[in-house]
Amino acid sequence: MIELPVRDPCDLCEGMAGREPRWAVIEEAEHTLTVINPWQFEVGQCCVITRRHVATLLDLSASECAAVMASAQRVAQALVAAYRPLGILTFQNNGVYSGQETPHFHFHVVPRQPGSDWGIGPPQLATFDGAGRERGASHDPSGDAQRRERVRVSAQQLTETAALIRSNLPQ
Repeated sequence: MIELPVRDPCDLCEGMAGREPRWAVIEEAEHTLTVINPWQFEVGQCCVITRRHVATLLDLSASECAAVMASAQRVAQALVAAYRPLGILTFQNNGVYSGQETPHFHFHVVPRQPGSDWGIGPPQLATFDGAGRERGASHDPSGDAQRRERVRVSAQQLTETAALIRSNLPQ
């Protein structure tokens, strides 16, 4: 059984309902919403989230799965056009033992920029001091607020970044 994180209310559902002011939407589709991650571990880091509240990859319908990948591909193409990154990292966590922090499916699309120093893997794990975990240990969120402040950017910056990426979406 996959152990899920607990967040009540769900921050992604709150964002879709317009109750999270830091959200900057890049693109809306029937099954997905593509947004800028409020924590910019890498400039342009985005998330594709499902409109339906489901926790993991295992909970997605076939049409939602296809929609997530189509949205991720579109935003990756826009990121390449906008930033000319060295590469594109995609990742998605299922359960607290994989680093999932929100019990709502979301798929990260991250442009890897020249000068990036966080190695291979999810940036929130590789950026933080002492990010490594002992085998079988769940994520300890006690220092998350302080860590996130290091990579949090203003709502204005998020809006500008979203506009740049949106302007580079394939037609």
